Amino acid sequence: MSIKISFKKSIPLKLIKNYVLFCNEEFKIFGLDSLSIKNHSKFIKKTVLSNKSKKTEHLMFNLNSEQKIILIKIDQKRSALDNEKNGAKFFNFLKNNMILNSTFLEKNIRETDKRNDLFFNEFLHGAQLKSYKFAKYKSKNENRIIEINISTFSNYLSLNKNDKFNSLLKGTILTKDLVSEPGNVLHPDEYAKRLIQLKKYGLKVVVYDKKKLKKLKMNALLGVGQGSIRGSYLVTIEWKGLKNNSKPLAFVGKGVCFDTGGISLKPAKFMEDMTYDMAGSAVVVGLMKNFALRKAKINAVGVVGLVENMPGGNAQRPGDIVKSYSGKTIEVLNTDAEGRLVLADALTYTEKKFKPKFIVDLATLTGAIIVSLGSEYAGLFSNNDKLSKQLISAGEKVNEKLWRMPLHKNFDKLIDSKNADMQNINYVGGAGSTTAAQFLQRFILNKTPWAHLDIAGMAFSKYGGALNSGGATGYGVRLLNQLIEDHYE
Repeated sequence: MSIKISFKKSIPLKLIKNYVLFCNEEFKIFGLDSLSIKNHSKFIKKTVLSNKSKKTEHLMFNLNSEQKIILIKIDQKRSALDNEKNGAKFFNFLKNNMILNSTFLEKNIRETDKRNDLFFNEFLHGAQLKSYKFAKYKSKNENRIIEINISTFSNYLSLNKNDKFNSLLKGTILTKDLVSEPGNVLHPDEYAKRLIQLKKYGLKVVVYDKKKLKKLKMNALLGVGQGSIRGSYLVTIEWKGLKNNSKPLAFVGKGVCFDTGGISLKPAKFMEDMTYDMAGSAVVVGLMKNFALRKAKINAVGVVGLVENMPGGNAQRPGDIVKSYSGKTIEVLNTDAEGRLVLADALTYTEKKFKPKFIVDLATLTGAIIVSLGSEYAGLFSNNDKLSKQLISAGEKVNEKLWRMPLHKNFDKLIDSKNADMQNINYVGGAGSTTAAQFLQRFILNKTPWAHLDIAGMAFSKYGGALNSGGATGYGVRLLNQLIEDHYE
């Protein structure tokens, strides 16, 4: 099911089938005395009293033979995240009860929270996030539309068209759509074409194909994709929201469109999930679209490395040594530790080319982070305490949580190679996520503040969460947008 939201000037009450009213913890309706339905207040209060003992957040009962009333219980002490979660729960309520049309009354919304004009925006935003479903390849369209109407008599609620929420929703949906696409559709060639289309939003997009990457000597990235018949690409996406030439904020994403493991082939079981090994890049793409749509007052750049890791006749072998863009050499002991090779060249290029204030990279990098943190937190590794604290704080606000993991020079010995400057995997055992991050840190050459987010446990959910219904989660878009809103705009 999906949601259609419409604002209609003063809908006649007799035409409303399902009233939706906010109430407090005691099921006292906000502004009931000032509402047009106050003639029914005695009946409503009596019905509420008879249902008060029910431990529920929603009450639904018949006002008459033609009309229903739905009450939504709202905690007076609530955050923006609470408002979004309430919206998501309301969507589930409508879906489970097959209520396809409902109407909110502006006076009730006004009285629900006079302190926060964004309350209803947040509520609807949560409902819209929860309603996402990827059904593009269903031959039979089973998607029913839930209509949410808002009866309004002024321009008070026009702020629901606020760019912040619309752009954030569109950016998150783009990320989810990209992650949900199968590997035979969204291979690197197709992905690069889709990114070029972002130009229409005012973004500057530059695509570096295999020929250009060879000239730049990005051999770490190229090595990953050389077993595939598809191309390999580095794509930069720039947003200039400031008139000055201040240093941009940089976001880098791993875009392995499908990961077989290469010659170090993965087990067949669950390999189909490796279509979302490009989730880090999808977050960067959705975030950049969001910045452009809401005209963010920052300069920012997104950089994504797009490859396909296949065991072809020309595939990279375990034991190969490649020279990265940085000039450092890497012994590839395991071709399934490929994401760090893609990021190695992308990170150094981003730092050297754009000289950013900070770099945040995102990647479904290690299974080890799932062992450590499950699907509750993404792993955060950083060389900068300030940036780490800002990211953790932003994550708490939007329910995209981070847990900081250690980096230390003592881990370096686990990735030092006898035959090259480093090896791409730690065969001694243990600290898989940390040694991967330690590897990436070697490609930050000028001490730029940097954070690596290992989102392997967060990018995709079989069961869903508070604000998503299963599948691609879009994790990272809201987190990084909040970081920018809080500290860099």
